[in-house]
Amino acid sequence: MAWFGHEEAGDAAEAPTGEISADALARIIAEADGTAAAADASDPDVDLVAAPGDLERALSDRQALIQLCLYALDRARSSGVVERLEHGLAAIGVTALRAEGERFDPARHEAGGAVPTDDPELEGVVAETEVVGFADQDRLLRAPIVTVYAKRAQ
Repeated sequence: MAWFGHEEAGDAAEAPTGEISADALARIIAEADGTAAAADASDPDVDLVAAPGDLERALSDRQALIQLCLYALDRARSSGVVERLEHGLAAIGVTALRAEGERFDPARHEAGGAVPTDDPELEGVVAETEVVGFADQDRLLRAPIVTVYAKRAQ
């Protein structure tokens, strides 16, 4: 039958153009209101079977993109761009490391400078993060460069 340019075998010869049979009309209504049986899903456009080496390639590409984002972050002049890049990285598990208030740990921080203090409680505590560090899940990508409180020389 001819209905909006669609023809179904068998119906085209029986119904004049523009006329819809009761069976076809019932099927159209059922499809429109969601009561029809679901059609089979079409084949995907992409092959979902991974070829050997695809995982390694994907992980390598991910690392390259993360390094490119860190490079861009270091050179970004806009705080909005920095915020957007950090947010995007966080969405894939790469977190920014700011260490203010933490006890300095040479395994997790890189000392960039010292600030003198008379307060013994502050000695060895990170005063400021000079360069933000990053971790991918639990793996340290780049240690934050920090300024640490140090006992004032007498």
